[in-house]
Amino acid sequence: MQAVNKADYTEDVPRDRIELVERLAALHGGTVMFVGNVDSGKTTAVKFVARSLWELGRSVAVVDSDIGQKSLLPPATVSLALVDGSSGSVEPKPLAHYFIGTTTPSQHLAEMVVGVGRLWEIGSKVADYILIDTTGYVRGAGAELKRLKMELIKPDVVAIVGDDNGLAALAARFSDVVVLERSPRAKRHSPGERREIRKAKWREYFSPSRYVEVDVHEMRISGTSLFSGRAITKEEAELLSRLCDWVVLAGWESDGVYTVVKAGEDRKPCSRSVLRAVDFETLSNLLVGFIDGNGLCLGLGIIKWPRLSEGKLEILTPLSEDELSKAEELRFGRIRVTEGGEELGLIRREEL
Repeated sequence: MQAVNKADYTEDVPRDRIELVERLAALHGGTVMFVGNVDSGKTTAVKFVARSLWELGRSVAVVDSDIGQKSLLPPATVSLALVDGSSGSVEPKPLAHYFIGTTTPSQHLAEMVVGVGRLWEIGSKVADYILIDTTGYVRGAGAELKRLKMELIKPDVVAIVGDDNGLAALAARFSDVVVLERSPRAKRHSPGERREIRKAKWREYFSPSRYVEVDVHEMRISGTSLFSGRAITKEEAELLSRLCDWVVLAGWESDGVYTVVKAGEDRKPCSRSVLRAVDFETLSNLLVGFIDGNGLCLGLGIIKWPRLSEGKLEILTPLSEDELSKAEELRFGRIRVTEGGEELGLIRREEL
């Protein structure tokens, strides 16, 4: 599946990209991680190198981990694709996805590392070369994220695109380093333009969607503290409603800690050590992932109506009945989005 992208394939590239292809061809296989700041031309470089190696007769896999500006659908996942030319045009064909559930990696470093690691492992079994496209998150925790990926995968080459930002010294601890100049064709995108690009991708992904009903008693729920523990009684819900001046819609107790879904403002102080509250609105239009038995993401959904008292979630998803039959787990994300692509806001990790 393809979508509107920031970068497209082009042969009009700096000479250093051609030299990188020649160097990789001499290796007869390996892993290359592309890192660099936002709008430096990483994805364009990945596409050029992938196609060039494929044209040399090599099998190539691409791991797209730029969750904020995905080239491969679905959004909010890390994706693995095989470069394929069977249809007449050379394009990456999606093979597997790992659910992250948001468009920013800052609170999800562990998921990012696990996702890239899992898909790299799969890719290494089916392709000569694995090219890893990364986010432009390169400072602070972003640099730590890059270090963790490098330490796990130990790429043969790290290609640093554009300004160094100290990345060369970091990467040199784990692999050979190639510094590529920022492409003169790379365009700077404003935050508004990035949102519009994401909006088009969300809309394309969810355009063929339909409603399905998920019974939380029949499918494992992860990524949230909801639905974990003993369901609270009607009397407990009424007591908590009076104490905190809320309407408690549903709740669960585990080891003396209550987690509730509520409606209403926080007008009275409540002990946060024994009570966690999730606003009902937070669940509306929340992104979720359908996960298979191997922990990989089959596809995405949007919670449209949480019927908590019945233990049911009405979810909008493009997945077919056959695909849904393979789902063993529903994982909660941390972004609210409509099927039309409007992003309603990010949610802090601890909120769910």
